[in-house]
Amino acid sequence: MEKAHLKQHISRQFNQELEDVRNQVLAMGGLVEEQIQSAMHALVTQDSALGDQVVDKDAEVNRLEVAIDEECGRILALRQPTAGDLRLVVAIIKTITDLERIGDEAEKIGFLASRLAALDAPAARYREVRHIAALVRKMVHGALDAFARMDPEAAFAVAKQDQAVDQEYEALLRQLITIMMEDPRTIREVLDIMWAARALERIGDHAKNICEYVIYLVHGKDVRHIGMRGSKNLDELEGQLDRQS
Repeated sequence: MEKAHLKQHISRQFNQELEDVRNQVLAMGGLVEEQIQSAMHALVTQDSALGDQVVDKDAEVNRLEVAIDEECGRILALRQPTAGDLRLVVAIIKTITDLERIGDEAEKIGFLASRLAALDAPAARYREVRHIAALVRKMVHGALDAFARMDPEAAFAVAKQDQAVDQEYEALLRQLITIMMEDPRTIREVLDIMWAARALERIGDHAKNICEYVIYLVHGKDVRHIGMRGSKNLDELEGQLDRQS
C-alpha cells in the first residue's frame, strides 16, 4: 500500500502508527509465506529436521499476532478511529487472525513432513500436493499484495482462485482413496498426505478471507457470505450485494 493511499491526519503520530501496524502485518505475512514454502519443501524432500523447524517457528507467528492485536487495541482505545480508519484497524485484526491460522496449517504440514520422512513415502505421491501448494502460495502472496496496495479488484481476482484450489483438492482426495483401496498397506501414509492436502486447502480459504477484508476495507461492503463464483468481476459482486440489502 502506498503511503499516499492512507488518509492523512492532523496528528503525524497517528499516521505513523497506522503505517507501522500495517507494516507489521506485511512482515507477519512474509513470515507465513516462508513457513508454507519450508513446510512443503520438508514434505517433498522428506526432510524431518526442516519439518521440525517449521513447527518450532510457529511460535514467532503467534508472537506477532499478539503484538499486532495489542497495538490495534491501543489505537482503538486512544485514537477512537472512525470510517475508513476504523475499517483499516478492523481489517488488520481480522487479517492477522487468518495469517496466524495459515501459520497453524503450515505447522501441521511440517509435523506431517517429519512423520512421513520416517515412512519413506514414494516421491510420486507428492506430485498433486505440490500443485495444490503452488496454487495456494500464489493465493497467499496475491492476497498480501492486494492488502498492501489496497486493491479490491486484485483481491477479488485472488479470491476467485480458491475455486481452482477446491477442485484440485477434491480430485486429489479421489486419487488417494483409490490408492488406499488398492493397497491397504498405504493407508497410514496416504492419510497423512490427505491431512497435508487438507491443510493446504484451508490455507487457500484463509487467503480468500484476507481478500474479502480488502474489499471491505476499501468499499465498506461485507462480501463474505454471498459467494464469488457466480460473479465475473467486483462490480457484479457488489451489485449482487446491493440487491440482497
